[in-house]
Amino acid sequence: MPADTTAVRIGPVRLGGGAPVVVQSMTNTDTADAAATAAQVAELAAAGSELVRITVNSAEAAARVAEIRARLDDMGIGVPLVGDFHFNGHKLLEQYPDCARALAKYRINPGNVGKGKRRDEQFARMIEIAAANDRPVRIGVNWGSLDQQVLARLMDENARRRQPLDSVALMHEAVVTSALESAAQAEAIGLPHDHIVLSCKMSGVQDLIAVYRTLAARCDYPLHLGLTEAGMGSKGIVASTAALSVLLQEGIGDTIRISLTPEPGGDRSQEVRVAQEILQALELRSFTPAVIACPGCGRTTSTFFQQLAGDIQAFLREQMPAWRTRYPGVETMKVAVMGCVVNGPGESRHADIGISLPGTGERPVAPVYEDGEKTVTLKGEDIAAQFQQRVSDYVARRYGKS
Repeated sequence: MPADTTAVRIGPVRLGGGAPVVVQSMTNTDTADAAATAAQVAELAAAGSELVRITVNSAEAAARVAEIRARLDDMGIGVPLVGDFHFNGHKLLEQYPDCARALAKYRINPGNVGKGKRRDEQFARMIEIAAANDRPVRIGVNWGSLDQQVLARLMDENARRRQPLDSVALMHEAVVTSALESAAQAEAIGLPHDHIVLSCKMSGVQDLIAVYRTLAARCDYPLHLGLTEAGMGSKGIVASTAALSVLLQEGIGDTIRISLTPEPGGDRSQEVRVAQEILQALELRSFTPAVIACPGCGRTTSTFFQQLAGDIQAFLREQMPAWRTRYPGVETMKVAVMGCVVNGPGESRHADIGISLPGTGERPVAPVYEDGEKTVTLKGEDIAAQFQQRVSDYVARRYGKS
């Protein structure tokens, strides 16, 4: 579980204070297109995103935020919206009060709100509007857009040290300092302590781990974790998993986002599923029944078990919206789909329900195990359909009693 940080309320969602780690995502639509943005928010929410961030970068975008909120409400989708502001956020929040009210939370990057005196004034105006609307703020530092004044000041201080920090350690310190000083400034302006969330996004795994360890040791604000610019495909998934798993295992982090670059026309919801799978693999939360399947070897020259494992996983995800309300606890279920007699029976017994399919040269039968006991042996051409029905019956019988 995450460390006991201060609890922050974002609509119906609770961050910190020992609450479960929250999954969030971000749209990549033009926010000025209210219909497209609302549709993508709905898709992300359906996939399991508990907060959804949208870009608010122009007057056209700000003018449509309230409409997006209304469209979602009409669809019965209550997921909180987070507004992502850079450069002109102070103007947009001031000029479009409906936008300020429709958002459940603001995200402000202190490195992108202006320079010098203007930086302080513009940051203060955004914080004042957040406080007036009783909205929490994520102060989100990004190493790629670090506040240069903070960095310059720390470089000067570092040069006077007897044992100066190296460049990497100095960068880490600058990122953490920017977040903490901005949070202190926000509180001085009038934003309550329990309305602040911090993040320090880095694109390197070891950098992210080092920065968040330091940040967690110096404050009790809820922390948002995410490896920024993680990349595409397996590279982005592996890097994000490597970084976040270390921190989450140490109890650091109250909300996460997996910043994957989608394939052209790809499914934006993939980043939500990856975040859920990380939390489920660490046994911090459960979202959907887990499918245990062997990797295959020379004993499993047939691809049938691979197809069945994929079909069962897709079936479980499709059923979860209905099962989640009808069968409390079903998200913790484990289903085994194994490809031969070597580990098949054992893994199937250890799962809640499992099937051991025949490998090369084995008898063309498939024993099914439920709660550790063999219940039936399936055979014939429709083993997949038979097993899917067994899973449905098992769910109704076991979890319907809850």
